[in-house]
Amino acid sequence: MDIGDVVVRKSYDKDVTFKIIDIKEKGNKKIFILKGISIRIIADATLEDLEEVSDEDAGSQDKILNTRVNDAIKKAISLRGGLRDKVNKSVKVKPSNDLMFGRPGKILHVDADSEYMETCLKVYKQLSLDAVGRCVSEDKQPYVIVDLVKEIKPDIVVLTGHDGVLKDAKDYLDLNNYRNSKYYLESIKELRNYNSSYDELVIFAGACQSCYECMLNAGANFASSPSRVLIHCLDPVFVCEKIAYTRIDKIVSITDVIENTITGIKGIGGLQTRGKYREGYPKSPFV
Repeated sequence: MDIGDVVVRKSYDKDVTFKIIDIKEKGNKKIFILKGISIRIIADATLEDLEEVSDEDAGSQDKILNTRVNDAIKKAISLRGGLRDKVNKSVKVKPSNDLMFGRPGKILHVDADSEYMETCLKVYKQLSLDAVGRCVSEDKQPYVIVDLVKEIKPDIVVLTGHDGVLKDAKDYLDLNNYRNSKYYLESIKELRNYNSSYDELVIFAGACQSCYECMLNAGANFASSPSRVLIHCLDPVFVCEKIAYTRIDKIVSITDVIENTITGIKGIGGLQTRGKYREGYPKSPFV
């Protein structure tokens, strides 16, 4: 097996599909470093534990999650019509539907993985969201995040990548027991030093098994992972969708945000946050 091959782990009942991203020597054995395709996790395994699969194949858990993703996208798109109805009722002059318009919040999504970023940007586009993606490794994110925000001027910032609790960790509040949580935390601190308002700059941070409490304490609005579970790669996108399409005079329902994700309450949590959707009337006849 080589770097780039798609594999599953026999010891985990082939539940999650991985791509081999590195091969290391440990004693007389080769250790394969694996990156989850749908699940944001880095793992390792021996050759004996791996089974190669085709790109079209997916682990049992991946197949279930992909079905839920498609359902979530369809549901979000269908609710766009419901949002327009609510906008119309809120305007006293009873405008025509054709004259109403709105602007959802702008999103900056920073991640280390170009393939993942491409997938996210496609889904953002499906959801009619204005999103900009930047590929930056987790350890570099704290040094560039403020400059990126100044350049792109987003309403919502998403900080993701790969993470995980180290094997045999006992203290789940110790950042040294996580692969990359400390970098997300430092990025959040940099952003809050730049803009301390939770309503002006909304932050989502974290990946699989990230130190949830540390993220919130540092200043994130939403984070992963309350129960240190693996989260789906599109969970941050669905969190953004709810925030971006909730009116600025409304507080986003935390339960609605979490129910809108694939992983749910064990993987995503957060704080009360004001929406980023701005109504407009009338629409320009020249657009």
